[in-house]
Amino acid sequence: MLTKGRLLVCLLCCMALGACTLPRGAALQSEILRNESSEDAGFAHYEVTRDFLPVVAQWPAGAGALEARSWIKGGAGGAGQVLAAGDMVKIAIWDNGDNTLLTAPNSPASTLQEMQIAPNGTVFVPYVGAVKISGLTPDRAREKIQQDLSTMAPAAQVQLSAAPGRQNSVDMVSGVVRPGNYPMADRSLTVLGLISLGGGVSPEIANPQLRLIRGGKVHEISMERVLKDPALDTGLRGGDKLIVEKDPRYFLALGASGREEIIPFPKDRVTALEAVTLAGGINASRANPKGVLILREYPGAAVAPEGSDAGPTHNRVVFTLNLTRADGLFSAQNFVVQPRDLVLATESAVVPTRTLLGLIGTGVGIASNVD
Repeated sequence: MLTKGRLLVCLLCCMALGACTLPRGAALQSEILRNESSEDAGFAHYEVTRDFLPVVAQWPAGAGALEARSWIKGGAGGAGQVLAAGDMVKIAIWDNGDNTLLTAPNSPASTLQEMQIAPNGTVFVPYVGAVKISGLTPDRAREKIQQDLSTMAPAAQVQLSAAPGRQNSVDMVSGVVRPGNYPMADRSLTVLGLISLGGGVSPEIANPQLRLIRGGKVHEISMERVLKDPALDTGLRGGDKLIVEKDPRYFLALGASGREEIIPFPKDRVTALEAVTLAGGINASRANPKGVLILREYPGAAVAPEGSDAGPTHNRVVFTLNLTRADGLFSAQNFVVQPRDLVLATESAVVPTRTLLGLIGTGVGIASNVD
């Protein structure tokens, strides 16, 4: 039988428990879905099942999705170099004719001083003048200069070599081991080739995204897609700028999971089951495996009237995953998580009861000590 002291302490403990909220780390599923059927619930609720997957696949993207991105398809150009303004050119003229003005006595060749192709695409050749060679291959430029010289030196032959200048180079801006300016020896350099020249993607960048700046326009794609489809490994042009950066997308993990934090997307497509795994799984002693929720907001334009499959009936949507059934597990493996989704592992209803019993047991122990 309890003494008066024990009864007093137990009474005080019960009063304290009744006056406060039991400590826990996540909401119950019933708390979040309370009044879901009422008109002023403020959200729509859908259970993720095999039959629901084709329906949600037709819906517009959520409010956190990135804007549509464009990319340039097409492989590399030809193997040869194309001259451009700013390239450095070396020209040697060979002439064994009598009384030639092009070479010195007893010297069959005359090497001109290395020169840069002018902004208008020309180089100066003695006794000929300005010769436009930009847009030509080195071999075609050599033929043109030799043809212009033939009027005064029919036997003259020309040698020409060129080193790429600024307009025949590309910038590997960031995201690789060795960023910098890379001359294009020919037109066969592609996006992946440039990344390789730069030493590969920096190790700390997960799911790298590619941003190509060309002619004042920005084109974006994930490196994962380029690696899967060789047709997307586009050829580069002089003046292109390539940036490799981390994927800006993320989802949030909260509740009775192993991790409560912002989690970046490790690949282009992340399913609900993968998201739960990335969040550290559900806590075996706290979580309710029947109540893993994904909360998502949609733009107002995505809302569809009741009975339509074109979109959700409310811009705030709660998706429920039941990980205790085969259909729920398979469906979770095919339900795609979108940027800024909240993956919430709700708490099991047993946890508050267990906490209450533990506090009562503690109170009785305290009473026993007081007695």
